Amino acid sequence: MAKTIRVGVIGMGWMGTVHSRAYLNIADRFRHADISASLVACADEVETRARDAQSRFGFTRSTTNWREVVADPEIDMVVITTSNNTHLEMVQAAAAAGKHIFCEKPVGRSPQETAAVQKAAQDNSVLTAVGYNYRWAPVVQYARQLIQEGVLGEITHYRGRFLTDYGSNPNGVLSWRFERDMSGWGTLGDLMSHVIDMGHMLAGPISRVVSQQQQFISERPLSTPGEGTHFSVGGQGPKGPVTNEDYVGAMGQFSNGAPATFEVCRVVKGQDCEMAFEVNGTKGALKWNYERMNELQLRLPEDEDRREGFTLLRAGPQHPLFADFYPGLGMSMGYEDLKLIEAYQFAQSIVAGKQGEAGFDAALAVAEVLAAMSRSWESDQWETVTALEV
Repeated sequence: MAKTIRVGVIGMGWMGTVHSRAYLNIADRFRHADISASLVACADEVETRARDAQSRFGFTRSTTNWREVVADPEIDMVVITTSNNTHLEMVQAAAAAGKHIFCEKPVGRSPQETAAVQKAAQDNSVLTAVGYNYRWAPVVQYARQLIQEGVLGEITHYRGRFLTDYGSNPNGVLSWRFERDMSGWGTLGDLMSHVIDMGHMLAGPISRVVSQQQQFISERPLSTPGEGTHFSVGGQGPKGPVTNEDYVGAMGQFSNGAPATFEVCRVVKGQDCEMAFEVNGTKGALKWNYERMNELQLRLPEDEDRREGFTLLRAGPQHPLFADFYPGLGMSMGYEDLKLIEAYQFAQSIVAGKQGEAGFDAALAVAEVLAAMSRSWESDQWETVTALEV
């Protein structure tokens, strides 16, 4: 008999709509799993946006008060897609109400908030998930398998980056992502969190880092609350200050001794959404770029005699989770497919009653690395990654 997960979504901007579609499509895409989702309630501080989401996705009810969603006895889990400054309070309330929690990254504005988020979940024994969606690309999961099976040998080098131009226009509006009070860190939390999660998944824990940061655009046009996204462009009206960083670069070392480089930027010209990694081992190498997310480049020992460089692999039914979407090679998956896989993974976790990947524990491990990077900005030297107290 199919298990139905009753879902509440808080924050009905672009990301809230992405998650709503994802949960609606679980039953269709993953029919073998006998799991479905029922959209019970949605909340947004802008009443028209909440009502539109209710009509558009079939939520039973909508509200402007997120606490009504958290307190609703007919809801099993909540999805939090609001600005970073709201996450801690919402997670604590949801956990106290016994709700399982999906929260977009970063779950906290600071390492201390992230630790508090993890503590709330632990204290109330609820299951959690975080929006590290890039890890779910089928060829990324295949790359993970190759590394775990030792096909690449011992990892000797890792390079991770997330270069994007969403903030490259100086007239891009001053959304909450550019304000430290609301977002916390800038690209360190927004983009580097993805890069470090991917590094953790593929190459293991990171032991130490040295880092730098820079801001390139110091002010932006004021935004209209409840309208647009961080991609929106404003006019020539009043401007406000940008209060967090645009760029972060770092060198690091994994616990196995392998060196690493990490780089993120939101104002770069040339790359649209280059979330990418390159891994070298003693027996081979591989690399992946989200801008071509259905392709994996692989170099193995049997290629050495030919000296022909990397072999291009295209995603297909032989790779994890791809067959649930398409029956053959050459068919491309996209961003919302990764969010659907993410939703499915969390739904499976809830049905099984067992914590899955990637939960608040993964977010805490990422925050510990980000904290070391931020300390390095002040000390101008290498910093050890240390555990955060929960």
